Amino acid sequence: MTPMVDLAFLLVTFFMLTTQFRATEPVIVDPPSTHSEKILPENVMLITIDNDGRVFYSISGQQVRWNTLEKMGAQYKVNFTEDEKKRFSLMTSFGVPMNQLKKYINLPESEKAAFKSSGIPIDTNATNEFKDWVQFGRREAAIEQQRLKDLKLKNEPLRIAIKGEGSSKYMNVKQVFDVFKDLELYQFNLITNLEAEPKQ
Repeated sequence: MTPMVDLAFLLVTFFMLTTQFRATEPVIVDPPSTHSEKILPENVMLITIDNDGRVFYSISGQQVRWNTLEKMGAQYKVNFTEDEKKRFSLMTSFGVPMNQLKKYINLPESEKAAFKSSGIPIDTNATNEFKDWVQFGRREAAIEQQRLKDLKLKNEPLRIAIKGEGSSKYMNVKQVFDVFKDLELYQFNLITNLEAEPKQ
């Protein structure tokens, strides 16, 4: 009995030390359902579109997020401190314009969920911040992939995925597609909920 109790406590300790808590998501969407069982890859740029047409952005890799933020800061003349870059590199998804990003990064986790995100600007007539996030993110992900390849470490190419509300308006999603077309991005995944197979 004693070895079993020891083993149980060892397992509990192991899971407590290795578990990572899921970061707060700024928006929750209910994607449409499908029969596809394809698993989302680990190295992914995730674009989320909610029911109001707001666009949220996320990309895998702490170093990629850090470098992408530096490039966006230089592009839009926003200076981020080292601490802000570190906080951003640990974040998941976000959906705020560049002029609100510093404020959002510095919010405590408990307040981020209550923050009224307006989405990343995607207006093609004005400054298209979303296009720049996608462009810089892809570039930094490619640099990181090459670095891992040179070190002979496991790496996989960046995949782009769109996760949209099932009831989103077509025009909201089309704006994202138009940006992808401008950047000559023709391959991406659509995230859906797995639909149960009908009983026969």
